[in-house]
Amino acid sequence: MTMFRGHSYRSLDPKGRLMLPPEFREVVAFRSPGGTIMLTNFDGCVVGYPLSEWERIEESFNRINVLDKRLRNFQRFFISGAVEVNPDKQGRILVPPHLRNYAGLDREAVLAGVGRKFELWDRDTFEAKRAEMEAAFDDDMSVLAEKGFELRL
Repeated sequence: MTMFRGHSYRSLDPKGRLMLPPEFREVVAFRSPGGTIMLTNFDGCVVGYPLSEWERIEESFNRINVLDKRLRNFQRFFISGAVEVNPDKQGRILVPPHLRNYAGLDREAVLAGVGRKFELWDRDTFEAKRAEMEAAFDDDMSVLAEKGFELRL
């Protein structure tokens, strides 16, 4: 399965467009005929999914318990923030203003591959998150191991 991996530093142009690296465009082309990407707000960043992955997510929302207000609120936030984009001929995607505002994106950004999706972060926020994770690494690994997560390196 083709996945998004690694991260790169990117700049948004004044119109809010961001150049996808060639390896990300290849993943999108492989996993989303027509090149459609769904962007939405989540966890303080903009998250991008190939259309096929997004359709799986939408299907999972069809199975939620609508009596649970927290689930309804999450669905409302996540799905209503979504927008369909297609890379232009230069491989740029337009990140709409509501998503740029949500993630605090101005000019300097980090595009991070996270398996089946990619994330678009404000550069300073991304660096702070990485430092936070590095500081808590050993404790977090111990908790994950206690919960049964196995990582074979």
